[in-house]
Amino acid sequence: MPGDPGAAGGSAPGPPESAAGHLEELLLGGPRRYTRLEVAQLAGMPAERTQRLWRALGFADVADDDPAFTDADIAALGRLEALIDSGFVGPETEASIARVMGQSLSRLADWQTDMLAPALETAGSDPGADVQAAVASAELLLPVMRELQDYIWRRHLAANAGRLFLSEPGRVDRRELAVGFADLVGYTTRTRGMGGLELGRMVEDFEGLAADVIARHRGRVVKTVGDGVLFTCVSPVDAVEIGLRLPTEWDADDRPPLRVGAAYGPVLTRLGDVYSPVVNLASRLTSIARHSTVLVDEALAQRLRGVQDYRVRPLRRVSVRGYDHLQPWLVRRRATGDDDVAGTAAFEDLLEVADDVLDRPEPEHPAAG
Repeated sequence: MPGDPGAAGGSAPGPPESAAGHLEELLLGGPRRYTRLEVAQLAGMPAERTQRLWRALGFADVADDDPAFTDADIAALGRLEALIDSGFVGPETEASIARVMGQSLSRLADWQTDMLAPALETAGSDPGADVQAAVASAELLLPVMRELQDYIWRRHLAANAGRLFLSEPGRVDRRELAVGFADLVGYTTRTRGMGGLELGRMVEDFEGLAADVIARHRGRVVKTVGDGVLFTCVSPVDAVEIGLRLPTEWDADDRPPLRVGAAYGPVLTRLGDVYSPVVNLASRLTSIARHSTVLVDEALAQRLRGVQDYRVRPLRRVSVRGYDHLQPWLVRRRATGDDDVAGTAAFEDLLEVADDVLDRPEPEHPAAG
């Protein structure tokens, strides 16, 4: 288990008198001195439970006789036990929470490790100087990064605090949301010949732009997966605005085009992720969208009626995995001069009314007696 500063996988402790050993102790909060079984005994937990949590955090197994753990690991287990005793974390959810935290913080740690690389590059060819530079950088950066991470964490908690009062205590967080996918078209083919730096720069540009556009329109990034991003919005209009702006702002000759699919309906949010047939539907719509277009489902299309900024029209039904006759709706921004064409707006409104009538289910007739 990691402690306050964090713990690392692997089993070979660095020599304490070396700079590498000093860096490791700085990161782990002390020297490695306990085996897995000793940690479990000192923490008063079954060894199977500590191993399950260690794996959930994303760390590889260590040998039973390997002194890979520190006092901070024992302290972390004590804090977990206190959380369970308080009722904040249940024994049945501790591994799930550990897994989500491990996955999120692992990515953050990867990025922060890259921050130390410039210090190593400027230190020269002397390995000792390289490690000394990394130690000096870590000593400088760790307190600052810890405070910044604490601030961002609290800010996100504050942004979500309102959800605590939307449902009864103990109820799952199920809400009506718009769910959207943005996907880079031809990503595998386009990136096959790219070098690591070029590919990394493109992915960073994509994730940065996506985060900016989604936040600008009151959405939330759920996760990014290399060539795509999953986001949610409370407002269907915000989701469509994100879907229209992303391909436009991303467009460049040296970039693969972008496509977006979105759907609306009840969504379960759990441990930062979202679960619902709505999520699957948004994914399927994205997979059939042409580049630089936005496809939505009928539920989201219905909520765009009367919004004059957009034109929404049904496309032919298609069959995709999980949906035999999926009805996609194409959303486009209404051109400035559209309403200047005589009768255009009125005719579109008439079509919407007629479609609304046709969509109504036939009235039920009583059975003949």
